[in-house]
Parts: sequence; structure tokens; C-alpha cells
Amino acid sequence: MDPEGSLFVFGVDGLGEISPGDDLAALIAEHASLLEGDVVVVTQKIVSKAEGRTVRIGTSDPEAKRLLAESEAVRVLRRRGDLVVTETRHGFVCANSGVDLSNVAEGWAVLLPEDPDRSARRLRDGLRARTGQRIAVIISDTFGRAWRRGVTDVALGCAGIRPVVDLRGTKDALGRELVATEVCVVDEVASAADLVMGKARSVPVAVVRGVDPAFLGEGAVIEEVVRPYAEDLFR
Repeated sequence: MDPEGSLFVFGVDGLGEISPGDDLAALIAEHASLLEGDVVVVTQKIVSKAEGRTVRIGTSDPEAKRLLAESEAVRVLRRRGDLVVTETRHGFVCANSGVDLSNVAEGWAVLLPEDPDRSARRLRDGLRARTGQRIAVIISDTFGRAWRRGVTDVALGCAGIRPVVDLRGTKDALGRELVATEVCVVDEVASAADLVMGKARSVPVAVVRGVDPAFLGEGAVIEEVVRPYAEDLFR
């Protein structure tokens, strides 16, 4: 019996190179033994590849990447050398609108999914249909942080798991009431999954087992995690 409160994270191997039109739910179900309550974390890159969100680009031309990043943005927030910090149409603030040239064939770039929450719901439904289990899905990507060095994975979309758990009004370990604590569970789970997926291991899917069942439910990253302008102190 697993100790109470334990969390298990393991990668899913053997998916191979993903191409437009590939059925990710079928591939994941084939290579992973999923259980009720599992959270499947899938990198944005393979979701975008399966959805055909790839474009040709001159990879040796920095200007081409800049123009592509700007075409995927609703506004440019900062520039420094070749780096462009943008806001995407989803509301994400990130480097180069999430345009990515790594782990993709030479001469191609991968764009963010059109609607990551919809992508997560579609994948969640496909996995449930194939496994008969209540499965949650998170679409993850690697983002930098404005005030801290280093990158970490965050959730771009989710299905079957509550994006933010509001602990306001509950008690801490000493019985004091929490007045401001909201936990972005989907970002925490995405970061945990990245520890086994890595950046160069060709493991684009991980399973997080043991997530508190109270965290499972419905919600959307774009609606519940992206901070509205009225609450944003920096844009």
C-alpha cells in the first residue's frame, strides 16, 4: 500500500516522433497503464505537432524568428537583443510568443496550440474513452520568470483538474485563517512532471499519480490562471 500523501511521477516512453494528425490519446493509452485519478502531463510541443501548429522558418535568420514571434503576439512588452517578450492572444506573457525551434526538424518552428484548454479536453476525453478511467490532462510548456533565474514548466491548458485551489478561509497548521492563499495546482503538477521529462530525453509525456482527489474537477487555465488586467501590477 502506498504511503498516504505520496506522489509518483513517471515518464511515458516509446511514443516516437509526432506528426500532424496523430492520435495522441491512442498513443498514450498504448504506452502507459493509466489508473483512476492519474494526471497526464503532455508537452505543448507534441500537442502542437499533432495539431499541425508548425511552420517553415529560416532557422539561421534571427529576423525570421522575431517576425514570427510578433505575428503570434497581441503586443510586444520588452525587447533585448534577439529576445522579444510578448503577450500572446491566449494572455500568456512569455519569450518570443512561445515560438520554439528546439526538438523540431531543421527549418521548422513550433507554435503554441490555438486553444490549449480545448486541446486538453479533447485529449482527456480520448483517454477516458480508451481506458474507462477518470483521467486528468495538463498541457505544459517551459516559461521563464521575470524575477527569478532559470525556467520551469507551467500549465498552458488543463482538463479534469482544478487549475487554482482557493485556500482562503481555511486554517493553517497552527489554526490561523489563511486570507490570501490560492495555489496554482496545475503549474505545480506540470513542474513535477518536467523532472522526469527533461529537455532532451525525448520523453514528452509523464504521469503524476497520487494527486489529491479534491484537486480533480473542471476548470481552464486561460480563464482561471491568467491574471486579468485589473489585477496586474506590471502591464
